Amino acid sequence: MRFLATLLPAVALLSACSSQPQQAPAEPHGNPFKGNGGFLLSPDHSATPFGGDFSDNQAANAFIDKMVREHGFDRQQLHDVLGQAKNLDWVIRLMDRQAPTTAQGPTGPNGAWIRYRSKFITPDNVQNGVAFWNQYQDALQRAQQVYGVPPEIIVGIIGVETRWGRVMGKTRILDALATLSFNYPRRAAYFSGELETFLLMAREEGDDPLNLRGSFAGAMGYGQFMPSAFKQYAVDFNGDGHINLWDPVDAIGSVAHYFQAHGWLTNGTVAVQANGQAPGMESGFKTRYSVATLAAAGLSPQIPLDNNQQVSLLKFDMGTSYQYWYGLPNFYAITRYNHSNHYAMAVWQLGEAVGRARQGM
Repeated sequence: MRFLATLLPAVALLSACSSQPQQAPAEPHGNPFKGNGGFLLSPDHSATPFGGDFSDNQAANAFIDKMVREHGFDRQQLHDVLGQAKNLDWVIRLMDRQAPTTAQGPTGPNGAWIRYRSKFITPDNVQNGVAFWNQYQDALQRAQQVYGVPPEIIVGIIGVETRWGRVMGKTRILDALATLSFNYPRRAAYFSGELETFLLMAREEGDDPLNLRGSFAGAMGYGQFMPSAFKQYAVDFNGDGHINLWDPVDAIGSVAHYFQAHGWLTNGTVAVQANGQAPGMESGFKTRYSVATLAAAGLSPQIPLDNNQQVSLLKFDMGTSYQYWYGLPNFYAITRYNHSNHYAMAVWQLGEAVGRARQGM
């Protein structure tokens, strides 16, 4: 999930089945001009609510004041919209589970990477990836031409994030972001910014904010973009004049744009497996070693390193031993989507597996 990578693991705690954004109704409540004060609300969302979970919340009232003052929102309509938002205590409980922990993990290999990988790279999942690639191959090829990001990476991201649209989340985004903005002090500033951007997005794109659904943390669509990522990287890739992350073509272009902006190197590889072991060396995508330093430690690459003289050292738990890899710049680029070695490797290997299966058909 973009911009929530340090909070959420790749195996998102989402509920199956997603909802598509609703089209603007014929008779909107409030100002009918996008970006000019009001939302285009569905008729069943146009009534003024009595009370509401956030009706007496000081943070919510201050947020409304800010949105009116800084962005020209219609005060009454925004009040009515937030009055229909629900406080979700279970969202706070899930978020607390994502909080950093100081608990010490296992001291020896226990198969953590094998278990993680097996959640994504399965025969059925790979075949679903082939079907997605075949259906959207034109958009994937165009994304590679425009942004330099190969289909394998885009397919891998969407596969890990949402199983190619099968698990995009069914939580109403307004409820999730309002709960975390107004009743979750530990991350209130961050989520208040996401709520602000989400409401600006809904107004600009003509979406009813009460209809859009996603993850329990507010991530949206096929690629699980947070609103701040939408603002910076989402693109109208199908040319219909509307950016819709629940549309697979827009999502493909947006994921590719995200990677281009985060330093993806066209035609560069992602990682190279190492011969040897280096048990005493720090590992992870944040590490930086010269190739000579790793050679002195007893490691050698199984294939050439594309002239990279500085790499990260990656270590994966195979159950009875560790597998070491040289992490290259494109591996680091994948970790900009989610700050996890496991996540980045799963994205790459899933995309590669789908590509091989597609070629073998």
